[in-house]
Amino acid sequence: MLDQIPTHRPFDAFQSFVLDCKMFWTRQMLPEVRRAYEEKLSEGAAPATAEEVEALMRDDTTYQFFGWFERHQQRMKYSGRHGLAVHYAQFREHLARELAAPVEERLLQLDPGFEQPEYYTSIDIHQHPGGVWSDEIAGYVYERGAKSTAPMLRKSESLHHRLTAEALSRAGREVQRVADLGCGFGGSTRPFYMDHPGIEVVGVELSAPCLRLAARRASEDQARNVTFRQADAADTGLEEGAYDIVTSTMVLHEMPPRHIEKVLKESHRLLAPGGVSVHLDFLVRDDLFREFIHNGHSRRNNEPFMPPLNRMDIEAAHREAGFDDLEIVPFEEFTGALSPENTAWRFPWTLIVARKAA
Repeated sequence: MLDQIPTHRPFDAFQSFVLDCKMFWTRQMLPEVRRAYEEKLSEGAAPATAEEVEALMRDDTTYQFFGWFERHQQRMKYSGRHGLAVHYAQFREHLARELAAPVEERLLQLDPGFEQPEYYTSIDIHQHPGGVWSDEIAGYVYERGAKSTAPMLRKSESLHHRLTAEALSRAGREVQRVADLGCGFGGSTRPFYMDHPGIEVVGVELSAPCLRLAARRASEDQARNVTFRQADAADTGLEEGAYDIVTSTMVLHEMPPRHIEKVLKESHRLLAPGGVSVHLDFLVRDDLFREFIHNGHSRRNNEPFMPPLNRMDIEAAHREAGFDDLEIVPFEEFTGALSPENTAWRFPWTLIVARKAA
């Protein structure tokens, strides 16, 4: 198991330092950028779009430092002297041996001839060297990196457990089968299969390294009700009309709009009549400043499809996919996240909930 890797104090200290830097950026630097922006508004500026906010703030030194800080603390996290990719490479042989250990056949379905979509392989997303698909141990790096992706999340308040509860509560009936699209290393799938053993769950993912780790974790959990399958969320190959819930977590913003449209159509195809799709992602619709920060984050974190998703007519795309019943609401990833008193940086988490006609 990964826990058997020896503790490495310089690595732990370095990653703790990077996380502290991110907390400083999150809690203190963003409010300063907001104040600088509001001062410019008081001087008579009246931007009408996020692009105009960008033009207004481009030469502001507070914002410049904010952007530089974000870009480089993320680079340090993955590729610094004690970065995640550098550190885990030391244990490649151990990790590869762990991943090669057999798991029950039902847990893992890899496709040896699978071809990755070009949009997915052309970007080192999150500044993860080589992306999350190209290295056999990338799943471990991604799993560890996810622990500090949203630094305001508290260990006692799991985002994935919150989403699972939301999805089940919106199902409106007994849930027997769930499809989790873009499941990564299985973090979003685990609350379904662990906390609800009567539900059959399938996790769909592009990355074979992530799927191998997801299956390994499920094997450690002695799970009996989950399968991890290598496939595109836009073309899963799963049975039509067989699922009560189709879900995804932070997946739509990592693909171009034309692919999102296919994923929504596939979600509709997979659902049984009356079934519900619940996609958790990032939308900013009520605050030009937050949209400007969000667009900047997409550049600095190598996530170019964030702004196109935000500009997309997601309602029309759902109607085109066959959905008529749609709800788009803010998602509170931890208690107090949506409070006006929370001035720290956070992702614009949004629930996109659609029901297939019964």
